[in-house]
Amino acid sequence: MNRFGPSRGEWWFRLALSVAGLALLSALLAIRGLPEGPGLVEVVGLAGAFFGGTLVLSIRALWRDRARKREG
Repeated sequence: MNRFGPSRGEWWFRLALSVAGLALLSALLAIRGLPEGPGLVEVVGLAGAFFGGTLVLSIRALWRDRARKREG
């Protein structure tokens, strides 16, 4: 991992938090249904983008670290 960036443990924490956030968002949508109007953008758009983006970035960082450790 980068000396100045987040540690491997922090990436795992971010990964777990994003999975939990997406699970809660999915449960919310399953229970309450799809919101209408501005709530749709706020709940589904922003929260989904935040948790989904964090998930992708965390997986990418952990995958790159794993590949670096294999190489050398």
